[in-house]
Amino acid sequence: MNADTMRTIRSAKSLGGNRLHLIWSDGTEAEITLPKVQNLSAVQFGDWGHSLVWPDGTEIGADSLWLDTLTANGRGDVRQFLEWRLRHGLSLSKAAEALGISRRTVAYYSNGERKVPLAILLACKGWEVESGLPKAA
Repeated sequence: MNADTMRTIRSAKSLGGNRLHLIWSDGTEAEITLPKVQNLSAVQFGDWGHSLVWPDGTEIGADSLWLDTLTANGRGDVRQFLEWRLRHGLSLSKAAEALGISRRTVAYYSNGERKVPLAILLACKGWEVESGLPKAA
């Protein structure tokens, strides 16, 4: 695949406390911890599985939950890479241009199909410095 994968939430089950078990449309599963969310048993799906919504109006978007899923599954490399792209609004093509790699490789990294090498993560930080953009967290 040579594009960003759009994942939706297929299942969300309370594990007690503030723990939640998620299953994504691509079959990925994770147990994540949500900060200070009340009554996980009352959670419902937002439109088309793109968020989780509670009766009090609290809503958490799928993008944010996907980043937590990556961390929970030991894919911090992919999370850092996606956060860099999101922080700067970079499409696959623009990220490829910024890093001097192919668009396809950026898609592989963004979708978690390949491990993001440390050299690429460092290049992302270097790009921010060279561009005069805010320093990566």
